[in-house]
Amino acid sequence: MLTLAIDTSTTAIGVAVLAGDAEPVRAVVLDARAHTEHLAPLVADALARAGATPAEVTDIAVGTGPGPFTGLRVGLVTAVTMGYALGVPVHGVGSLDVLAEQAFAATGDDVGEVLVATDARRREVYWARYARTADGARALGEPAVEAPAQVPEHTRMLPTAGRGPLLYPDAFPRPVADVLDVDPAALGAIARRRAAAGVPMPVEPLYLRRPDALTTAERAAR
Repeated sequence: MLTLAIDTSTTAIGVAVLAGDAEPVRAVVLDARAHTEHLAPLVADALARAGATPAEVTDIAVGTGPGPFTGLRVGLVTAVTMGYALGVPVHGVGSLDVLAEQAFAATGDDVGEVLVATDARRREVYWARYARTADGARALGEPAVEAPAQVPEHTRMLPTAGRGPLLYPDAFPRPVADVLDVDPAALGAIARRRAAAGVPMPVEPLYLRRPDALTTAERAAR
C-alpha cells in the first residue's frame, strides 16, 4: 500500500508519502496564501524522494478542514482529481482530528483532553475539544469558528494545539509545543487506520462559514 496524504487547511501546505512500514516522506511549505503554486511541486517532490510514481499510489488521504475556503479547496480538488485519474479511493479526514492526535502524541498519558485552535483569520479560530481514547482522539463536540474570547474559558485552559496559542497567547495560555500545523504523515496514518477499521471517510469540505469571495449572483442574493 502506498498512501499519498495532502493537507492545505492550515498555514502549512503538506504532502506525505507512506509506503508500507517505511519512514514517511514529507514535503511541507509554510505559506498561507499560495497553496495553488506549491501543492503540485510538493506532491512531485514527495513521490520522487520516496522513489515512487503516481501510478503506484493505492489511496489518497486529504484533510477536510475546517480551513479558509480557497486554501482548503485546493487540497480537496487536487486529491479528488488525482483519485479519479488514478482510479484509487480518496479518504477525507478532519484536519482538527489530526492536530488532536499530534497533541496527544506530544503530551503525557496523564493529559486526557486537549483543545485544537487554528487560525480562521478575521481574528477568529477554528476550534474543537478532544478526549484521549485507546482508538485515538475523540471529538467532544462539533468544530466551531469563533473569536478566541468566545471559546469557553475552562476549555481555553486545556493544552492547546494549533496556531491559536501563537496568535492569541492570552486566550490560550497552554500551548502544546511544536504542534502548530497538520502533519501530513499523521493524516495518512489516521486514514490508514480508519480504512482498516472500515470507518467511512467521505471527502466533504468543512468550511464553517461562507467564503470571502462571492460570485455576482451570490452578492445579489445577499
